Amino acid sequence: MSQRPEPGAFRAGHVFGVAVRVHWSVLVIFALVAWGLAFTTFPQAYPRSSGWVHVLSGLVASVAFLLGLLAHEVSHAYVAKRHGIEVDSITLWMFGGVSQLRGKASSPGVELQVAGVGPLVSVLIGGGCGLLAAALVRSGVSGPVIGTLIWLAEANVVLAVFNAIPAAPLDGGRVLHAALWKWRDDSPWASLAAARAGRVFGVLLVVFGVWQFIATDSPTALWPALLGWFLARAASAEELQARMEKTMSLLSVGDVMSRHPDTVPAEISVAELIDRYIFRQHHSTFPTVQDGRVAGLVSLRLVKQVPVDARSETLVGDIAYPLDQVVVTHPDLPLVSLVEQLEQSPDPRALVFDQGRLVGVVTPTDLVRATRLAGGAAG
Repeated sequence: MSQRPEPGAFRAGHVFGVAVRVHWSVLVIFALVAWGLAFTTFPQAYPRSSGWVHVLSGLVASVAFLLGLLAHEVSHAYVAKRHGIEVDSITLWMFGGVSQLRGKASSPGVELQVAGVGPLVSVLIGGGCGLLAAALVRSGVSGPVIGTLIWLAEANVVLAVFNAIPAAPLDGGRVLHAALWKWRDDSPWASLAAARAGRVFGVLLVVFGVWQFIATDSPTALWPALLGWFLARAASAEELQARMEKTMSLLSVGDVMSRHPDTVPAEISVAELIDRYIFRQHHSTFPTVQDGRVAGLVSLRLVKQVPVDARSETLVGDIAYPLDQVVVTHPDLPLVSLVEQLEQSPDPRALVFDQGRLVGVVTPTDLVRATRLAGGAAG
């Protein structure tokens, strides 16, 4: 599963350079699984084994399952990084794992690989546990050791199958998105379809869980309903995001840029910039001009980095980004293409030229305004 990490998680280390976080809810699942195996499943299956063996087996199975879940998410991160997609973190929590990816797949094939590798790893882990259990049985081993391996095999296969369901935000939803993207060559439309499938699946899980609870009067029957509620919420958020992206894809740079920007001479001091331009014009971004030509870009963020006692002696040209380090674009460029360029830039601002003439700037404020407008249209 890939989305934003949940709050309330603590950092547990790094794998392949990716931060691993553990949400407090994992402790609840760990305790429930270990307790159920140690005091219900294993005692019923192996009544001749001692209690401490049941407890130890339950703890080992719980830890091994969490490690398998981590391997599932790490595989997503590893393949994503192999394809140039940055991964901020992996978070383990109550309903599985979350990989926070910075950026998107460049093609349907790449997305298929990133999404599909997780269930594949879970199947391999489950198959490996099953084969190991069969080999030990043939060699004469029995008892909770075999029960632990069989439970791990079943749990990992179930995890793989569930994640392969074609409904966002599950891995199968990403696979569905990749297939629809390949078919229609329209990623935003594919995102909407996968999110709607996830919402429908989540609602069906809620209905099933409530029906099971009414039929059995067992509180554990509500787990599918709780999981379905989470999936439906996550899918609805993804649908809104997809609608925003669809709206954003229709915008050009010229639709959101601040037109006719005020320029400042590169030869003035930072103190003059503050007194004559920032305080009076209330802008945070200014193109710099030298010898009658646009030379670069200075922002309030760069100004704040200059010590107060040095602002009178420091020239604007000394702190401004030179033109070759600034994103330069055209009014007709799709906005989504500009956003991709800005993500790789040291400063999220761009100068807009038309036929060699400066006609506008794009600032973070402009992008936030465009996002809010797109969100309103999507809503």
